Amino acid sequence: LNQNKPAFKCLTDRSDLVDVDGKNSKFVLCQRCDAKVLRPGIAVFTEKELFLPSMKKKSSLNTSEGSLDGDTLMTHWLVTDIFDFENVGITKDVGRIKYLICADCEIGPIGWHCLDDNTKFYVALERVNHA
Repeated sequence: LNQNKPAFKCLTDRSDLVDVDGKNSKFVLCQRCDAKVLRPGIAVFTEKELFLPSMKKKSSLNTSEGSLDGDTLMTHWLVTDIFDFENVGITKDVGRIKYLICADCEIGPIGWHCLDDNTKFYVALERVNHA
């Protein structure tokens, strides 16, 4: 239960990941199975403080009762349309939040989506690979 003391994680050198328009210059891939999550030029780099539970298989994401292990992450790819993803799954509602997972291997969460705004899907840079 590490929610009181957020572990801020931030990638310091991202110049090779962000193009001149502030978008992802490389493919965004699943860390576990290398499935393509986003094509280059789709998502905008953004900084927003979001808490994501620890990486797990989809079956255990929905059942975390009370104790949430995870990280407060600051750097994300912002996607404004769910159809811009190449390969992403979405968990059942956890309150007003849905978590983004890899659709191939179901590991996650790699990202976060609030049901209050259908135009904001956040993919944490630290939860994905780039190639």
